[in-house]
Amino acid sequence: MGCGLGGAEILQQSYDSYATRRRVRPTTVPLIMASGPASQVCMSFGIRGPAHTYSIACASSSVAIGEAFRSIRDGYLDVVVAGGAEAMLNDGSVAGWQAIGVIAKEHADGAGKSCRPFDLERTGLVLGEGAATLILESEERAAARGVELLAEIVGFGASSDAHKLTEPSVDGQVRAVRNALEDAGLPADAVGYINAHATGTPAGDPVEIEAIKRALGAAAQDVAISSTKSMHGHLVGASGALECAITALALRERRIPPTANLTVADPACDLDCVAGTGRDAPDLEVALSNSFAFGGSNATLVLRRA
Repeated sequence: MGCGLGGAEILQQSYDSYATRRRVRPTTVPLIMASGPASQVCMSFGIRGPAHTYSIACASSSVAIGEAFRSIRDGYLDVVVAGGAEAMLNDGSVAGWQAIGVIAKEHADGAGKSCRPFDLERTGLVLGEGAATLILESEERAAARGVELLAEIVGFGASSDAHKLTEPSVDGQVRAVRNALEDAGLPADAVGYINAHATGTPAGDPVEIEAIKRALGAAAQDVAISSTKSMHGHLVGASGALECAITALALRERRIPPTANLTVADPACDLDCVAGTGRDAPDLEVALSNSFAFGGSNATLVLRRA
């Protein structure tokens, strides 16, 4: 499982309780551990295999899925529960994000604090919270069970910017995308859709568009790109898992989800960003899911239609 912070609400409650009563609940430590989601899944379903937590900010659950994919491909495991969870919608966590200056501001047209990836008037991200998990299994195990497959994960790439904590790097993102495609053994022109990390920040979205251009070359002009964070918000450590699941469903349905709230495209985001309305994609076979995190950790998953 991937998780960025852990039990943020419990952490805030503990600080409040200590400040007013000089005491905290005895379960505070286990309830704020980032490994809590993985432990809870194991306890709920009696899973006695290895339980790993990846805490890499916004890339957490994409890396969790990528490492689960590798463990199956490399013969260590047959089936893995992989995903992420995050719940940061409390005063302390939101205040921290606001202090960085990346939270969306009230929009002039009265639309509220909406997330507007790739839009010229975007002002920042909108925090969400939730959890998403996928069941990854070997082709042989899936065939033996006779289950309907949503999609196949065929590649995973990761990289570090080694740059700045909160400023994204084109070069680092390019490496993640190229590493993923190389791992999948697929050329750039095989990609039909990218679920972008794009959070709606003024600085981040153009960097990702430039990274896609460099990573895919001329093929970038023919790729549909959307940011579903425009609809479900930024789930931080759980965002990669949710977006991977959405990408899998897009492949199964051969329908590309839109970038909501994109009305006036930023000239610096000049690729096909699927503004406003989703579309059918009858030939869609391969898609990417990008997760580019604070701290300069990047992860890209490559999915193929089952």
